[in-house]
Amino acid sequence: MRKRLLLLYCGLFTLINFTATAQNTLPRFKALAIAEIGGGHVLFTAAAKIWLNKLAADSNFTIDYITDTKPITKTYLANYQLFIQLNYPPYPWSKEAQEAFEDYIENGKGGWIGFHHPTLLGVFDGYPMWQWYSNFMGGIMFADYLPGGTSALLTVEDRTHPVMKGVAPSFTTKDEWYLYDRSPRSTVHVLASIDESTYDPPKPKKMGDHPVIWTNDRYKARNLYIAMGHFPELFKDDNYSRLVRNAIFWAAGK
Repeated sequence: MRKRLLLLYCGLFTLINFTATAQNTLPRFKALAIAEIGGGHVLFTAAAKIWLNKLAADSNFTIDYITDTKPITKTYLANYQLFIQLNYPPYPWSKEAQEAFEDYIENGKGGWIGFHHPTLLGVFDGYPMWQWYSNFMGGIMFADYLPGGTSALLTVEDRTHPVMKGVAPSFTTKDEWYLYDRSPRSTVHVLASIDESTYDPPKPKKMGDHPVIWTNDRYKARNLYIAMGHFPELFKDDNYSRLVRNAIFWAAGK
């Protein structure tokens, strides 16, 4: 009898220990990232994947990657608490994918982070303007860009926002900056902007007011746009990597 009880207790202890271990290893959340497989942003995307995969492994979340919007439906997005656009533009989307994304953002079904290419808004490659997405990005339209890479002084405007925790109040960063038909400031919450007078090398093309990191509080989903996302070297910058890390956990609600 004692032997049977001992075996029973051992079995129960093993089951409880296995259950606790399984619970501890469950991912904190699931992220989905969409990234282009060609064009001028492949080096940034490759560096981002390496960095993201390490962060996911170290911080106990999972991340899946897709290269086009064909899989995107409401049911598909329901599997993820965070959707990341790694340099994927807002125009080659099917109607079903557009509707699923709009539902995801408007109803706060998950968080969103967009890098660089999401503000390439307009009529491109035979695709019409996605007006909802333009409104989501602050009612802007792409007008021009600074090719080749230009350094500029970035200033954090809202140092109290969780995304900016531990980020320097100002730092120099480099990108192929996008210019829009208007500043999105009147319709979004600007977290950081660049000083166009600090362009290196100097450039004649300027917006005047040039936000580069913002969130749109008019939508239920936690969302963040980061203009910097062209050069892979960005992930060697402590301020940039801290910003991205903060953004991931904030947008995912963690």
